[in-house]
Amino acid sequence: MEKIEHTTVQTNGINLHVASIGTGPAVLFLHGFPELWYSWRHQMFSLSSLGYRAIAPDLRGYGDSDAPPSAESYSSFHIVGDLVGLIDKMGIDKVFLVGHDWGAVIAWHFCLFRPDRVKALVNMSVPFRPRHPIIKPVEGLRALFGDDYYICRFQEPGEAEEDFAGDDIANILKKFYGGRNPSPPCVPREIGFKGLKAPELPFWLSQQDLDYFVEKFKQKGFTGGLNYYRALNLTWELTAAWSGVQVKVPTKFIVGDLDITYHFPGAKEYINGDGFKKDVPFLQDVVVMEGVAHFINQEKPEEVTTHIYDFIKKF
Repeated sequence: MEKIEHTTVQTNGINLHVASIGTGPAVLFLHGFPELWYSWRHQMFSLSSLGYRAIAPDLRGYGDSDAPPSAESYSSFHIVGDLVGLIDKMGIDKVFLVGHDWGAVIAWHFCLFRPDRVKALVNMSVPFRPRHPIIKPVEGLRALFGDDYYICRFQEPGEAEEDFAGDDIANILKKFYGGRNPSPPCVPREIGFKGLKAPELPFWLSQQDLDYFVEKFKQKGFTGGLNYYRALNLTWELTAAWSGVQVKVPTKFIVGDLDITYHFPGAKEYINGDGFKKDVPFLQDVVVMEGVAHFINQEKPEEVTTHIYDFIKKF
């Protein structure tokens, strides 16, 4: 870990903490919720040894990066703006982009807004979702799954934070990281997240790893990460001009067959059928990893690194 360089970069009006290692073509890693740059530690070491410059920021709201308090500061335009400013500051023209979970959502939007800055994309867990012309995302999810669906439960500022505060941070993180049930995560208000039973530490995470995540979330809290969910409808409003626009970047997509995202209604048909390729015409490869859950890059680090390397080395 001491080989990883840590810097603070001023971009788009905030300070971003950035971890990096290696020299060569730049690979920009984007983490999800509730995670940090640290989620990419395995891929960073491996790809830096293969001749790449691995760069992983704590995204806005996380870890050692700034966390503006208002959810209105967390649209995809804000986050992509942070990242374009980051690579500008680092003197990088184009990057290989790698995303997972919320990082994948941001990566899709990065490729929609600024395809000129991306050589190729490897995205995990969350497929591209074309913008619905009428239905806002949160309303669509509420209609499908009801008010107890976790994203709907995250909407009210302060409510999820208060719920999380009733439990130990290590337990909260284990409840997210340890989940292997691919059905929609619904949490009745009367039970709350604190009322859910915490699983054992997942096999892919050491106590030392968990301690690092716990320390950072203890310092920063969860509001920054939750604000991404609270800005879903705002991003929908602001991306009206991109309705129907295709993602025209060479792309590889990886998902585990136990991931909740793979069991979202219509997702399997979209990913494995013609729909995905229609929206992402330069989609070159789809990998469905058997017996693998949501935190795929940490659960299967060597396989995921190989999938990334085998794709980006073509360019």
